[in-house]
Amino acid sequence: MHTRRSRRGLSATLAIMTFTGATVATGSAIATTEPAAGECAGTIRFGAAVSETGRYEREGKDTREGYQLWEEWVNGEYGGIKVGDECYNAEVIYYDDESDADRVANLTERLITEDEVDFLLGPYASDLTMGASAIAEQHGVIMVEGNGASEAIFERGFKNVFGVLTPGGDYTKSALEALAAAGAETVVIAYEDAAFPTSVAEGAERWAEEFGLEVLATESYPEGVTDVSAIMTNFRDLDPDVFIGGGHFNDALLFVRGAEELGFEPDAMIITVGPSNPDFVAELGDSANGVIGPTQWEREMTWEDEYFGTAEEYAARYEEAYGHEPTYQAAESTATALTLQIAIEQAGSIETDAVRQALLDLDVTTFYGPINFDDTGKNAAKPMGFIQIQDGEIRLVGPAEVADAELQYPLGE
Repeated sequence: MHTRRSRRGLSATLAIMTFTGATVATGSAIATTEPAAGECAGTIRFGAAVSETGRYEREGKDTREGYQLWEEWVNGEYGGIKVGDECYNAEVIYYDDESDADRVANLTERLITEDEVDFLLGPYASDLTMGASAIAEQHGVIMVEGNGASEAIFERGFKNVFGVLTPGGDYTKSALEALAAAGAETVVIAYEDAAFPTSVAEGAERWAEEFGLEVLATESYPEGVTDVSAIMTNFRDLDPDVFIGGGHFNDALLFVRGAEELGFEPDAMIITVGPSNPDFVAELGDSANGVIGPTQWEREMTWEDEYFGTAEEYAARYEEAYGHEPTYQAAESTATALTLQIAIEQAGSIETDAVRQALLDLDVTTFYGPINFDDTGKNAAKPMGFIQIQDGEIRLVGPAEVADAELQYPLGE
């Protein structure tokens, strides 16, 4: 079998820091644990720019650990990627994108032109994925990603970007439907002026209308904001039933703390990123109770596959490896790499055209959920779940068929 391009050595290492399961080099490649030695015919190279530092550092760590878990499993326990009659070790080359859009584009270029990777795994966040996928498309390299949910990523006519996660416009669908059924009538929406939160906000407006909820106000705020008091004061005066906050982890903390300080007490709070992460409860304590969070995946879900087993078995494996529970960002990152592996195996090749067609033809269920891409590269098969913090515990409250607790509405009841 012939690979798409020849191999080069890794670039020189600078300022090395050690993390669990990986060696991180600032300004150069992050070389993972060496692939397991065996009878495999060669190595398939994957490249990933991830946020080891910067505003997405927390989620970037989850992303990297999700990729690493897959890499160690596929090289060790699984015995390498099966391509026709041969097996190939996987090697993932990482760089720290520092949560910066310009840097992620430059690093993606570097992974393709200098490190000569065969495939790309996406970064964390839609704004970074937008830039990285544009470079991938320019060079004709397939990128499978699990952390860029904005529909805008898939509306550019690209052939080489595939996202395993539920799109951002559907993040609030299940929760809004449940809240409307429970008696909610009015909604306000705050969102960061960036690709993913904008997608969430547009979807929230659409689903609110679909379920008969009146949107009283929608307000955006700039990236990196540290104070949302003006927005929360305005929303407090409107007295809505439901507050929706579209942003990332740090925004989630701002929303809850700002509401508490200003006496803003909606009957429900839906915050897109943060509530499903155990750190959210750890940082907010009792203030987190009642908050609802959309989730791509939880260990209580009933999906399973022949690779990692059930969602619970995946979670146990992850805990053993890293000493803490997986967030859905970690699970979807493992699912990203697994999906690309399955497509390569079904294609029986690492040639771009063959793997692209295998991705388009893919119709499988994994521990993370169903994977079936439409012709834009979005996963059209996977529903969104939602959790609620109840008595300091993250409880899966929807969809009903996999829930392990009932939705509390109004907030705190």
